[in-house]
Amino acid sequence: MRDEHHRFSRQQLFAPIGEGGQIKLSEASVLIVGMGALGTVLANHMVRAGVGNLRIVDRDFVEWSNLQRQMLYDEEDARHSLPKAIAAKHKLERIYSGCRIDAHVSDVTPGNIGELMDGVTLVLDGTDNFQTRYLLNDACFQKGIPFVYGGAVSSRGMSAPFLPGDTCCLRCLLPESAGDGDGQTCDMIGVISPIIDIVASFQVVEGLKILVGDLERVRRSLLSWEIWDYHTYEMKLPAPRPECPSCGRREFPALQEGGSDVAMMCGRDTVQIQGKRPLDLELWKLKLQDAGEVSANPYLLRVQLIEGERLVLFPDGRVLVQGTEDPIRAKTLYARYIGM
Repeated sequence: MRDEHHRFSRQQLFAPIGEGGQIKLSEASVLIVGMGALGTVLANHMVRAGVGNLRIVDRDFVEWSNLQRQMLYDEEDARHSLPKAIAAKHKLERIYSGCRIDAHVSDVTPGNIGELMDGVTLVLDGTDNFQTRYLLNDACFQKGIPFVYGGAVSSRGMSAPFLPGDTCCLRCLLPESAGDGDGQTCDMIGVISPIIDIVASFQVVEGLKILVGDLERVRRSLLSWEIWDYHTYEMKLPAPRPECPSCGRREFPALQEGGSDVAMMCGRDTVQIQGKRPLDLELWKLKLQDAGEVSANPYLLRVQLIEGERLVLFPDGRVLVQGTEDPIRAKTLYARYIGM
């Protein structure tokens, strides 16, 4: 039988948390969107800290290139191409069985963000793109839920906490024109794992302050790091902008956008197409057996096409077209083998 008091004794000796804070952590519900590099560190710390409820969401599966920095995964996960949310859930439950972990193999969209955020007290950003970050930002400020942003690439990273009704929002700090950036991603210019740990750890610190109710000590600034040449920078969060469409005018544009059914996957030579109907993987395994080499697990189906590209099918209707960055080519292959 678990001895909860002994398990968290060292953390409870830390005065800002104490026994009262530990109880609050056990009652908290946290949503982490993205279970890649940042997300796995975030989830690991949250579970080890004793958070009682954790919801994790990711649309992708484990690949060999992930193992260098995505700490919850191992070679067996990559060998079987397990969805990241499922592989992470298995690991996290072995770390702390007292945490109730709700795993979703899904893209995050305006259509499902409300359900995913139902009942959560904190949202942590483990994503790799600003389209999803703005969606999380708008949903959090609509619902009044704290949101902690983090991002990392190469040897650089940054993080900032946002408190609805107190601080500005992500759109105030990084308008969409600035959030588009210069196109640099981990898949294009690389990343070293220490910057991931640093950024995610700072996100977790602010998250713990929020969860135990120590809001006065929540940092009101954007921190950034470059750890190879080493320099740091801290910028105080600006005041909320009255003209901001999210925290000013409360229009929440990311929640209103219909969005595209076709999306690039962060420099990975992959295009995602969101289908209109669920996919029965057993049925599609038979349908696609003449299209190329087929392999499957309970969560996805992969087809190495004779044309050279690869299709990855998910039960929720999503299809990844790997081996191209051309959305027209991706849609052509999708139409040919799946049907529009």
